[in-house]
Amino acid sequence: MKLVDVEYQFDGNKITFYFTSEGRIDFRELVKDLAGVFRTRIDLRQIGVRDEARRFDGMGMCGRRLCCATFLKDFEPVTLKMAKDQNLPLTPSKISGACGRLMCCLDYELEYYKDLTKDIPKIGSKIRVFGGEHRIEKVDIFNRTVILSDAEKNQVEVKLEVLQEELRKEPDAAKGDKGNGDAKAGR
Repeated sequence: MKLVDVEYQFDGNKITFYFTSEGRIDFRELVKDLAGVFRTRIDLRQIGVRDEARRFDGMGMCGRRLCCATFLKDFEPVTLKMAKDQNLPLTPSKISGACGRLMCCLDYELEYYKDLTKDIPKIGSKIRVFGGEHRIEKVDIFNRTVILSDAEKNQVEVKLEVLQEELRKEPDAAKGDKGNGDAKAGR
């Protein structure tokens, strides 16, 4: 058991102890002892690590106050797939929040990333553009660029708008066989 926070009501009728713990613990005897010491109603509440971070507050990796302490009311499940979909490094220190779990912002930024990348071929897909077959090596959605490589492994960086225009020119530019790494434009 790790004690996180204590709230004492102004009228003195109740003290609430917030704690974290790996599993469920029976604290009936502890509650009786605390009630005897403080001579008031005692409430023990187990909270999760995200709620603990919310209570402590702090600064996130982005330099702003923790989302859970400012505007997030409910904690939605956050998965590693969300980080993969956003092309983030899967290094735990880069994608973990103050609570030690995956950052909550991975969830609410996901739709924005999906919207930005919906018309971009997936990394690893082969496309026929600029008079030859190329493989998508890297997509930088913020700079709006794509790095392509040809059969000789020569790489070229292309503006996303130029690539999309080229894909519209050639009707069979994007192949749809996902079994061999090829993919259609879009996700």
